[in-house]
Amino acid sequence: MGIFICLFSGKSIKLFRNSHTHSQLIIHTLSKHIMSHSTVVTSAPKENVWIGGRSPYNVSYGKMMMWFFLLSDALTFGALLISYGTTRFFSAVWPDPNEVFKAFPFMHGSAPLLFVSLMTFILIMSSVTMVLAVHAGHYGDKKAVAKWLLWTIIGGICFLACQAWEWTHLHGELGGLWGTFTDPNTPVSSFHHFFNHHTAGHVLETQPLVAMQATHNFFNYFFTITGFHGGHVTSGVVFNILILVNTVNGVYERRGHYEMVEKIGLYWHFVDLVWVFVFTCFYLL
Repeated sequence: MGIFICLFSGKSIKLFRNSHTHSQLIIHTLSKHIMSHSTVVTSAPKENVWIGGRSPYNVSYGKMMMWFFLLSDALTFGALLISYGTTRFFSAVWPDPNEVFKAFPFMHGSAPLLFVSLMTFILIMSSVTMVLAVHAGHYGDKKAVAKWLLWTIIGGICFLACQAWEWTHLHGELGGLWGTFTDPNTPVSSFHHFFNHHTAGHVLETQPLVAMQATHNFFNYFFTITGFHGGHVTSGVVFNILILVNTVNGVYERRGHYEMVEKIGLYWHFVDLVWVFVFTCFYLL
């Protein structure tokens, strides 16, 4: 009986040892399979867009540089307009836009801000045609790009022509220009028509030199800022002409994209946006 128990116990121990070894083998095999699988998954290298070769922002180098230029240009226009606003704020009186800008070509009588409203409309419409040119470029439509670029150029030239007339009128008929109204002996009758007499009449009578200094500052800022903006419009028209010539010659068609149209479009929209602030500061406030 004792021998039988010993034999049975020995066989049980042996079976237990065999099953335990088999379990360890299965666990070891599964572990190797899982580790090899995870190695395969994690060993695939991730693409690092910051190591160079292409922009991590999915923007071309030329377009990014255009944005940097526009940012610096916005700071310049901002500094000029802030300087204008500060000078006006600390002035006792200031020329009234409704009195200064009330002429319209080939019309007699008073039409306050009508002409500059027409200028603004022309420039905004040229921005619309620029959008259509960029949109056509995305679809590779060469004829449509050329057509809308041409309309944009026409709009820019019309705006510059209007600005040239306005400058000529202000200087030729009203006597305003850079550096004018500095002589203390200038009679009040030379600049009193720039002011609203309901709000500035007292200063014109008692402190004419203060009113003359305000007129001097107004025209200096006006011709400087609108001239600076007009220079941007002129350069934009020139750039658009160059882009139009390249479009007609099929340069961008051969490249397979019209990114140059989009870049000059950014510049043109910026010029239009700046005019909104110039228009507000000089003509509305």
